[in-house]
Amino acid sequence: MTYEPIRPRARIGFIVPSSNRMVEEHAWRFFPHDIIPHVTRLAMTNRHKVPLDQLIPRIEQSTELLADSDCDVTVLQCTGTSMSGGVAMEAQVLDAMEKVSGRPALSAASSLMSAFRTLKAKKLVFISETRQKGHDAKKQFLDEAGYTILADKAVGLAGSAEYCSMPPQLWFDETMKLRRDDADLYFISCANIRSIDVIEDLEKELGRPVVTSNQAAFWCAMRKIGITDRLPKLGRLFDEKTAV
Repeated sequence: MTYEPIRPRARIGFIVPSSNRMVEEHAWRFFPHDIIPHVTRLAMTNRHKVPLDQLIPRIEQSTELLADSDCDVTVLQCTGTSMSGGVAMEAQVLDAMEKVSGRPALSAASSLMSAFRTLKAKKLVFISETRQKGHDAKKQFLDEAGYTILADKAVGLAGSAEYCSMPPQLWFDETMKLRRDDADLYFISCANIRSIDVIEDLEKELGRPVVTSNQAAFWCAMRKIGITDRLPKLGRLFDEKTAV
């Protein structure tokens, strides 16, 4: 008897903070059944936080472990961490990941920048989960990357447990408060929140694309390896077949 091997269409690896509780849930919920997420955890936030350049050896090790699972692309999926060293340092991290794995690498930051470019967005409304200091660090990255922030808000949640437990309605309400008719796009930051569930509702109300950290990572990872599926409920970004 000849047995046909069972192989998924793709394997996508995620390196997430040890405190993250949403990436796995969202990936298993939204990915097609034949795209398999693989996750490894890394101490990079809260009490583990260090400058991004000091994290590179640990990121390389995590990337190598995911490469053992034959991941087609690996994503450093923490928005704050990937933005924390600025644009040049984020590019250095991706280069280190690709050298270790021999496969494409992304981060939350690079996925978001790709989404903004693809959607031709330069003027953003920006909402983040964190307190002002963390929010300002992300805003500094966006400024350096050349985006104009028309309005922004640090929601000021206390930490990871609060981030992932706040209901989607919070993100809908906070985004609607910042409505700007001259915005190209609304960006809700953080891979550990439930904003992904209100993307379509917000887009209907605002008439603009809405981009969130996990949505952008899923889209960019799939497009990076040539998968053009449109995932339901994930908004206008998934109408785009190619990442810029």
